[in-house]
Amino acid sequence: MKQLSGIVVLLFLLTNSYAQQQPGAKPNQAQQAMIKRGYGMFIHFGVNTFADLEWSDGTIPVEKYNPTQLDPEQWVRTARDAGFRYVLLITKHHDGFCLWDSKYTTYDVASSPVKTNVVKAVSDACKKYGLQFAIYYSLWDRHEPSYKVKDPQKYIDYMLKQLTELFTINGSICELWLDGGWDRKPQDWGIDQVYNLVKKFNPACAVSVNHTIVNEEGKRKFTPPSEMTADNKYYFQYFPSDFRLWDPKIITRFDKKQYLHEGKSYYLPFEHTLCISHRWNWFQKSAQLPTRELDELEELFYWCTDNDNALVMNIPPDQTGRIREYEALTAITLGKRLGLAQNQPLPKNGRFISERKPVKTSSVYADKENRYEGNKVTDGNLDSRWASADTLASLEIALDPTESFNKISIFEYKDTKDLADGFSQVRLPRIQEYAVDIMQNGQWETICLGYEPMGDCKVIRLPRSYKTDKLRFRVTKASNLPSIYEISVINMQDRK
Repeated sequence: MKQLSGIVVLLFLLTNSYAQQQPGAKPNQAQQAMIKRGYGMFIHFGVNTFADLEWSDGTIPVEKYNPTQLDPEQWVRTARDAGFRYVLLITKHHDGFCLWDSKYTTYDVASSPVKTNVVKAVSDACKKYGLQFAIYYSLWDRHEPSYKVKDPQKYIDYMLKQLTELFTINGSICELWLDGGWDRKPQDWGIDQVYNLVKKFNPACAVSVNHTIVNEEGKRKFTPPSEMTADNKYYFQYFPSDFRLWDPKIITRFDKKQYLHEGKSYYLPFEHTLCISHRWNWFQKSAQLPTRELDELEELFYWCTDNDNALVMNIPPDQTGRIREYEALTAITLGKRLGLAQNQPLPKNGRFISERKPVKTSSVYADKENRYEGNKVTDGNLDSRWASADTLASLEIALDPTESFNKISIFEYKDTKDLADGFSQVRLPRIQEYAVDIMQNGQWETICLGYEPMGDCKVIRLPRSYKTDKLRFRVTKASNLPSIYEISVINMQDRK
């Protein structure tokens, strides 16, 4: 009888352990660990780095990969110094080039002039500096012959073998980020086989595929993540998955977490991806490119890590095999500004006293779908925007006069110019001069007067707190019709 009871207890523990590995209505083991990490460094590096390309088709000669000062430890040390909790490494992009010595292809570092097993080197450095290790692996492989075989299981077997190699290098990989699923039907990728393989190595490893969620079950119709503001309305495209991805979209501040598969509801947090580069390049280019401004990076950090979501920021090594010092310094300075510390909760923004508050505008750019109305600046959505019909324009936000604030952040819509690689872009400001006023004793009082372009995100930090029933933003000079994604009035003394 005692033996039978022991077997029952063992079966219960095994069943409960298995349930903790699977997605469910509440956060599973992997999701809880992901939420706790919250902030990681993305590293794009590979044969594309040496061709000044974002994507390639698997025909770049392996000899092209030739870093002269390869230093993966410098990458991870930078991550540690910048306050990142984990490193997410591109192990194989769509071109099929592998950053480890794979038995199943010759299109890898072992066949190149510099044979260092980069995956192992980064994994070892993460252990040395106390960071967790995550990997990106492209489903789409434009070099591997088995990918072109009619039977999809042939290529699935290839992937399972390669993933086994990767998890043999480091069995405690904390995240598997899969990409390139658009090139086949979702059911032809063997995601369930991949998921089960990964969980055997590490039950706490979070697994997902880019473009995780769709509008209708079994159909590839998409709603932008920032518009997914209702639970149990959207569906898994790839099941099972532990989190949502849509690179490089940014979700609403009112992000919802419950998604459907075969009539059941599952919990899924979101992981954001951002480039530290102002030009949105993923693989580093030969030319030195500017980084984003610290104000923008800080506000995006708060936005993307809020509400139990996560952020990975891409900081790619260049052709020498090192991260450029000025990019490393930007990330480190941001970490110090945020006050990031290992084993401490990620910092939060203050309380948004302007969210979903009424807005009155001097004019609105007209279109049939009413996409540019003034209330877009307080809707918590960085995909929506107000646009004016006049170059000189203003808007007023109605506030609760009993609530104080000491910070204002403004995300401006900019004109963009796409560059030749199809990914990078130059963003050009429209607003050249502006002012922020508050109503005090029946009269407008100016608290900020700007005589230079705002930048992608203008943060106004006030040395004293204010209360008002109206805040006004005025454009006094612009090169084109002004447009604003979001204006947030924040009380930093009331952090969540």
